[in-house]
Amino acid sequence: MTSTTTAHDEASALAIDGGPPVRSRPLPWEFPGGNRIGTEELELINRVVKAQSPFRFYGPDLQHMVDTFEREWCEKFGHRHALGVSSGTAALSIVMGALGVGPGDEVLVPGLLWVSCISAVVRAGAIPRLVDIDETFCINPDDLERKIGPRTRAVLCVHISGAPGDLTRISGICRSRGVALIEDCAQAAGASQYGRAVGTFGDIGIFSMQLNKTITSGEGGVVVTQRDDLFRRAVAMHDLGYARDDDGRIDTSDESCQLWGIGARMSELAGALGLAQLRKIPDIVSSMRDAKWRIRRALEGTDGLEFRDIIDPSGDSGLVLIFTLPDEPTCRRFIDALRAEGISGPSGSLAVVTMQEWGLHWYCNIPSLVHKRSNSRDGAPWTHPANAFAADYEYAAGALPGCDDLRSRGALLSIGSTYAEADIDDIVAAFRKVARELL
Repeated sequence: MTSTTTAHDEASALAIDGGPPVRSRPLPWEFPGGNRIGTEELELINRVVKAQSPFRFYGPDLQHMVDTFEREWCEKFGHRHALGVSSGTAALSIVMGALGVGPGDEVLVPGLLWVSCISAVVRAGAIPRLVDIDETFCINPDDLERKIGPRTRAVLCVHISGAPGDLTRISGICRSRGVALIEDCAQAAGASQYGRAVGTFGDIGIFSMQLNKTITSGEGGVVVTQRDDLFRRAVAMHDLGYARDDDGRIDTSDESCQLWGIGARMSELAGALGLAQLRKIPDIVSSMRDAKWRIRRALEGTDGLEFRDIIDPSGDSGLVLIFTLPDEPTCRRFIDALRAEGISGPSGSLAVVTMQEWGLHWYCNIPSLVHKRSNSRDGAPWTHPANAFAADYEYAAGALPGCDDLRSRGALLSIGSTYAEADIDDIVAAFRKVARELL
């Protein structure tokens, strides 16, 4: 193994075997934006409360928090349109409606995602078709190209853990095959590739502002698009199915926006919290990116320890450090040993986990998908006549060899936005100590 021994990792037994741990206090919580909530958020929320106007479209003294949030979002990231919504999960359903996805369609999704991605496709009445991942832990362009077919309406590209895959190639494939590209940027706010913000490569995209994400409003999301037509439909979908006039009242006269909405509007309170957080995103991302790459570069070259392929490190949001070990038993032992060395968060934290512990992020860990469950008694969409083309699609473990391999021997370290120098030093020291004994 090639690494430099420091005073921190002097020869001693692993803590898991009875030796002294590297650190005795938990790492800070990994909630990036949540750790930064302060007076700025409180000031904007108080304005909404004092104005007694928490609904975004009208009130006695509307503060226009959501309007301002959307405008500043576009200014910051270069999106033509941004729409604040109630959650990232709702944003995905809004996107399906905006694109007109339904029975007879399939949406290609990676095997490493979040359950909400599958849920949005299924509830639209369409069929999810699995695509394998590569060493970026995002969609494998080769498998994507193989699987696009006559029923493919859209590709849902998930920028997992804050760093996108090969967006140049993925977007090029979608354009050449005439299918819509949806960017799921739920975990990637603040990320980019070659200077271009995520969410601007595809036809439409979504972000999440749930507590685990880069910035948070507790619950919240954003739909982004460069296309005017999709934005109009998204606005209608996120509301009651119709547009609104200049006074914020429902306007049913526009025939292009007579849809069935889902009531997923962002409140002024969530908009106020999100606006204050948005203004902090450069500092949050730079803090995480700096900490992550300092750790990674200190450990690169360690025999038996490999890291996720990041296409453009300068555009990585820094949210998570993903790494792989030689095999599944080594991976489990390595993570157990790291935790014993004190590389773990407070009770309830998922600061350090094996990929197998990452639950509903993996296709084969979603029982409703594996067993083709339905919300309705008739078993739709799996039983819908228009979806008979997908009768042979399978979702159990074994469907995606690349996913299955990386799931078995992969692991991750969540990167906090408030790491001190000592935290970074302890993480590096613990990795080196465990690697020296196990790899």
